[in-house]
Amino acid sequence: MDIKAMLMGLAFAAMWSSAFTSARVIVEFAPPLTALAARFLASGIVAVGIALIMGQRMRLTRNQWRGVIIFGVCQNALYLGMNFIAMQTVEASLASIMASTMPLLVAFAGWVVFGRRLPMMGVAGLLAGFAGVAIIMSARLSSGSDPYGIMLCALAAVSITVATLSVAGAASGGNLMMIVGLQMFVGFICCAVPAALMETPVVDMNWRLIVAFVYTVLVPGVLATLVWFALVGRIGAVKASTFHFLNPFLGVLIAAILLGEQIGLADVLGVAVIAAGILAVQVSKQRPVPPPV
Repeated sequence: MDIKAMLMGLAFAAMWSSAFTSARVIVEFAPPLTALAARFLASGIVAVGIALIMGQRMRLTRNQWRGVIIFGVCQNALYLGMNFIAMQTVEASLASIMASTMPLLVAFAGWVVFGRRLPMMGVAGLLAGFAGVAIIMSARLSSGSDPYGIMLCALAAVSITVATLSVAGAASGGNLMMIVGLQMFVGFICCAVPAALMETPVVDMNWRLIVAFVYTVLVPGVLATLVWFALVGRIGAVKASTFHFLNPFLGVLIAAILLGEQIGLADVLGVAVIAAGILAVQVSKQRPVPPPV
């Protein structure tokens, strides 16, 4: 892996992890789906505007359109929608830990659903990763964390797994910034309808909300998505997903620094086990698996 790819991966991990902290601030002052729809609309306008300036057009291949729709629905509407709703009652650190299990779920789906062979190191990594989640969930539930919010975070992790498995088709063929903008518009449509039907658009406008919203639109919304697509296109989805092992650490650290969320011993142990499991799974997938005898 070259230096540029490593820097892209580190930048993506930091931006991706910070999104949970900014989202936690947003849902404190605004309805979650309404805020998310506004974020997608703003991010989509920014991304498509930049794409047009760059000379890109909406002439996408069939695989790109498929990736735009699936990624927009699963990653934006479902994954972020459920996380935003959950973070009304669940800490940002817990949401980031749950979301960081995505590489484990991708490996598990490849092994169980698609029949891809997984080396013993990968199997051990899966078991370790899920054990780390169990350690954290046990401690958080016993301390009063909302079970419904945790369930939404778990379903959100499944949704981003589906999105990740579909992103390869959208990451090739050019028009990258246009793809980023279009999948934001897909998320906007999917969130705006239920927001209009179920939420009262009452917003407590203040500087914290404005800063968190602008940051979420520009950094996790546009820049992180662009970097992720570019990273997948540069080194492939398997190697790109390796950087997710940093997300449990970064998500908990950022939430603790900016929001003052408490970190318990079980959190530290669980995060370390999850990160080790993710790294083991990703390293094992990069090694050639010997053919059956």
